[in-house]
Amino acid sequence: MDIVFKDTITADEANAIRKSMGWRQLHPEQAKANLDGNTLLISAYDDDKAIAMAGLRWNGGSFAIMNVLLNPEYQNQGIEKEFTTRVFEFLRGKLEPGFGIQVDIYVRSGQEEMYEDFGFKLITPENRGIPMQICLTDQVEITDKMFKQMAYKED
Repeated sequence: MDIVFKDTITADEANAIRKSMGWRQLHPEQAKANLDGNTLLISAYDDDKAIAMAGLRWNGGSFAIMNVLLNPEYQNQGIEKEFTTRVFEFLRGKLEPGFGIQVDIYVRSGQEEMYEDFGFKLITPENRGIPMQICLTDQVEITDKMFKQMAYKED
């Protein structure tokens, strides 16, 4: 296995990774917009197969590492650590005198220790509030069946 890192990935490839994780696939237009919204995009390929991706977003003050997706067959092989290392290298290149850069990441259960090793700290209500979300559709998860109804092509 020869893992190659790139700075691009297609919406279909990102959806294939989501599917491998048991996550819902995004509408192709939404998936493309999601990818286009990144300040930095990192992907990992095993030969020609996209197996992982991570995006970094910047709002001018804070950065957020978003959409860290990894095909479960490739867990515990250092891919997420390589992504984080590359993100920090990118951010160090953005530092200017007087800049304060904050980086947020949402991690899945069990990943806290890996990110704490990089210096991340758990957010507490006392120091940063509590993350919240809302889904603006009637259902939390759009099913793949609905995509088929919308002429969405599945591999």
